[in-house]
Amino acid sequence: MAPPPEGTVTARFVAWLEAERGLRFDDYDALHRWSVTDLDGFWSAIATFFVAGFHDAPRAVLARREMPGAVWFPGATLNYAERALEGPGADGDTALIAHSQTREPQEWTRGELRDAVARARAGLQRLGVRRGDRVVAYAPNIPETVVAHLAAASLGAVWASCAPEFGARSVIDRFAQIEPTVLLAVGGYVYGDKPIDRTREVAALRAALPSLRHVVEVPYGRGEVPDAVTWSELLAEPAAPAYDPVPFDHPLVVLFSSGTTGKPKAIVHGHGGITVEHLKNHGLAWDVQPGDRMLWFTTTAWMMWNALVSGLLHGAALILVDGNPLHPDLAWQWRLAAAARATHFGASPGFLMACRAEGLHPARDHDLRSLRQVCVAGSPLPPEGYRWVAAEFGPEVLLLVGSGGTDVCTGIVQGGPWQEVVEGEISGPELGVDAAAFDEDGNAVVGERGELVIREPMPSMPLSFWGDEDGSRLHAAYFDTYPGVWRHGDWVRFSPTGSVVVSGRSDATLNRGGVRLGTAEFYAVVEEMPEIADSLVVHLEDPAGGPGELLLFVVPAPGHEVDDALVARIRAELRSALSPRHVPDHVHGLPAVPRTRTGKKLEVPAKRILLGADPDTVASRDSLADASALDAFVGLAPERTS
Repeated sequence: MAPPPEGTVTARFVAWLEAERGLRFDDYDALHRWSVTDLDGFWSAIATFFVAGFHDAPRAVLARREMPGAVWFPGATLNYAERALEGPGADGDTALIAHSQTREPQEWTRGELRDAVARARAGLQRLGVRRGDRVVAYAPNIPETVVAHLAAASLGAVWASCAPEFGARSVIDRFAQIEPTVLLAVGGYVYGDKPIDRTREVAALRAALPSLRHVVEVPYGRGEVPDAVTWSELLAEPAAPAYDPVPFDHPLVVLFSSGTTGKPKAIVHGHGGITVEHLKNHGLAWDVQPGDRMLWFTTTAWMMWNALVSGLLHGAALILVDGNPLHPDLAWQWRLAAAARATHFGASPGFLMACRAEGLHPARDHDLRSLRQVCVAGSPLPPEGYRWVAAEFGPEVLLLVGSGGTDVCTGIVQGGPWQEVVEGEISGPELGVDAAAFDEDGNAVVGERGELVIREPMPSMPLSFWGDEDGSRLHAAYFDTYPGVWRHGDWVRFSPTGSVVVSGRSDATLNRGGVRLGTAEFYAVVEEMPEIADSLVVHLEDPAGGPGELLLFVVPAPGHEVDDALVARIRAELRSALSPRHVPDHVHGLPAVPRTRTGKKLEVPAKRILLGADPDTVASRDSLADASALDAFVGLAPERTS
């Protein structure tokens, strides 16, 4: 196989390994095998080659190897914010390029960003924030959110954020778990050409979070947050950049799962794990280099926002986008990419497939000569999407398709500069990730579908779930099926050559327009309505990459019926409490929701029936609390598949 493409970070890393460690790798597969068998050698090389920024040197690389409970780089101290702000790049280099539908574009240099973070750090200290306190944001993808995140990290405070598209209930379910002391919030925003007021939601957050000592208003949109510290007050006093060195496993951020089977899991990630993982992922897979410019539409509720911010670790500029990604038209993001000279363009498969369907020609109609990678994540990209990108951009632009998760805050399987692009598939496992497919007996399988597992520890695996003192919930989430092996929750198939097809989540997470919510969050809203006795929600993905179809099934309470008035109220409640993107396309009445005898809702079997599967193959009627409960879905299936 040819060596890594000249000029890539991977090429420099492979040359460094040969020169400094006496290790030679002739192809990606050999490099990957080494990365998952010599964990000490690989991860020490990552920390050294990319300069992790340790203040105190580690006593070892991997002190404990078992999962859960692996211990990485014991004795090391560092600070994520310091590595992001004091790494590659000069003060005059561009750091942030912000575009939104709420205010005029902004551009910040690294020096301006560093100064704002230092001022915000001092402001948080005046508000009493100390190491370990939680600072949270109800804010969009704008420079102030990046500043606050890095300022909190510089103090050793713990960060969490939610997008303002989320209703108060969803945010409270997340933030209440971690008892924040400071909340940053916007009073509103503009989505497309529609102003959205969020002052009522902010008031609800304040009322429901008794741990809050201060609210900081970020000036954005038309709403005003009363009795709040203003952003200008927070940044009022000059301060020199400062960073508190913290242990490798000190908490950096809490990311939240989608809440499929209850309240969203509060997943704790550490300074060290995120730093070394994003140095590796962004460098060796995404090929991010100093001076690059990264555009990836994301809300602050998705792990992709944290990954985008980590472009700063490599001296890249972040192109921050907030608003309706399809307004005023599909070409808006391509125009932004051209204007900002983006080197990396991140997108969902649905967005690319919509561009294809509309007959857009981004490379022909816009100056995208700076572009090196089109990155795709969130759901599978159909083969037609691969062909469209190849036809539009040619061989000079790498299509990188990946799949990972909030749980590890990175990719698990994806492509890279030294891997072959396989139409309709993901190129293979990422470096440092010992990924495989397991059958139900825990045997690795190739060429057939199995559970995606990770057989060796990674530094960015969660430190814990917040409040899970004995680790029992973390163990149940990832390790109860295959002891000592991480079960990720995706169905995958590995080919004999190592490429991967992800079939979808083996749980029931819903993803509409980049906002991810779990079915439990739907039920918490719908089933509090007195007219509703029970409910079930199903998302039917569009094979062409569109938004798909969201179907809500409800059992009316005695004395009520599913009429137009009730449907309208359900839609309004979901729009207000969760997000506009999760208003169902159709609401159907049911005599009963299919449940197991232990009470578990059968979302996946219902979905499979709606997609045309034989009901006798998807669930045993003997296991149902009501053997006839799936009949309604059988009746609807011909409508869906005709």
